[in-house]
Amino acid sequence: MVAVLKPGATKEQIENLTAWLEGRGLKVHISKGEFHTIIGLIGDTSKIDTELLGSLEMIESVKRISEPFKSSNRKFHPDDTIIEVGSLKIGGPHFQIIAGPCSVESPQQILAVAQSVLASGASILRGGAFKPRTSPYDFQGLHADGIGLLVDVKKQTGMPIITEIMNANHLPMFENVDIIQVGARNMQNFELLKALGQTSKPILLKRGLANTLQELLMSAEYIMAGGNHNVILCERGIRTFETYTRNTLDLSAVPMLRELSHLPVVVDPSHASGIARMVKPMAMAAAAAGAHGLMIEVHNDPVNALCDGAQSLTPEQFTDVAERVRKIREVIK
Repeated sequence: MVAVLKPGATKEQIENLTAWLEGRGLKVHISKGEFHTIIGLIGDTSKIDTELLGSLEMIESVKRISEPFKSSNRKFHPDDTIIEVGSLKIGGPHFQIIAGPCSVESPQQILAVAQSVLASGASILRGGAFKPRTSPYDFQGLHADGIGLLVDVKKQTGMPIITEIMNANHLPMFENVDIIQVGARNMQNFELLKALGQTSKPILLKRGLANTLQELLMSAEYIMAGGNHNVILCERGIRTFETYTRNTLDLSAVPMLRELSHLPVVVDPSHASGIARMVKPMAMAAAAAGAHGLMIEVHNDPVNALCDGAQSLTPEQFTDVAERVRKIREVIK
């Protein structure tokens, strides 16, 4: 349930109403937008008489939210959420490109890639330290050493870093990580999501291989219910009957998620297609569709990459993609 307050509502009135609602066992979230202040109610709202609430002098309107996701719902928070990552912002009018290798392999490799993508327009460095792989015999990442290399490169380049977490017990290792990524395979690892809800770090939440948008938003709800509202949604392709690409990039998810939710939406065209030559057109299309950012895999030697070389761009290819995306964004502004 959401209650829209009249512009003249005083701080004292809001505090009194909040205390009254919390006294009835409800969680109250106050969202102050450019034109309205909205009070969102989470919990068993059946005990609240909407006519009584709507009759209060300070209330402009009251409506029940039918969707199961509340905190991530745009009805709950009409204005776009803008996530701050150091001096950078994601969401609303702010667009960022996240780029880097699928996995951190060596100090030389991660530094070389970071310097090249930074020069070409990327603002956030990605790199896998823990790698969930289909085969137990494939490279699983450098783990804590990989995070250490990312932190070292962050100090050298000034780029914020993002890397994937697979276990809540690993959270202490992520103290110096700027954005924690939840991969597609862990989108419904609810105990992990609950633990991330207790942090204040931005969380990039990837859509699962066969999950609906509602399920993605419900996973975001798990994080937000714990108090962490710094969630970025990521469309990375879903599994369909098509076999020519690794996954099928659901570009319709971008405008639909922006309609349903106030959270920023990022697109990963690398995992979606699994083919390097498909990344450029998909990245351009994602920007045109209204994505708030892109997540692109770049490797300085894709042929010899230890992970996902087939979908990784060379630094030169990334430069071209970043420039094309910049032009697309100029057109749609």
